[in-house]
Amino acid sequence: MADDARQVIEATLDDAGLEWESPTDGTYVVKLPGTRKLSTTCSLIVGKHSLSINAFVVRHPDENHDAVHRWLLERNTRLYGVGYAIDKLGDIYLVGKLPLAAVTPDELDRILGTVLENADGSFNTLLEMGFATAIRKEYKWRVSRGESTRNLDAFAHLTQGRGRPAG
Repeated sequence: MADDARQVIEATLDDAGLEWESPTDGTYVVKLPGTRKLSTTCSLIVGKHSLSINAFVVRHPDENHDAVHRWLLERNTRLYGVGYAIDKLGDIYLVGKLPLAAVTPDELDRILGTVLENADGSFNTLLEMGFATAIRKEYKWRVSRGESTRNLDAFAHLTQGRGRPAG
């Protein structure tokens, strides 16, 4: 069954045109392109009985830990095949497991879509909740040096009126 799962994974990733590599037999590292987050790296590991899915979302929040964790737990009730989790450092991931018998092209596409939607789609919200102070400081620092703030446009509601030169 593991061999079948590997064949399905490789064919599905190729058919989707995704960038991927297999550093060891049965281990796949897939780059999912995003719009808010440049990309999400997702690992797929074929075990004896299951496929493990693991994708980094964002590092340990600087602030509002309780609000961030509550938001993640509330979102978990609506996810398919994966859930938000934190590691021992507090970094946020999406993780899941599928039985090998469930590894089909459609199911793998659905899981990868869920990972991308919830890593990329939640990225700005998680940054706002967990890194608002850092975003404001970064904005102020860039403005003071005349540097572009374009990639902070999504957070204008946090930076509006902050750090802008007078006049």
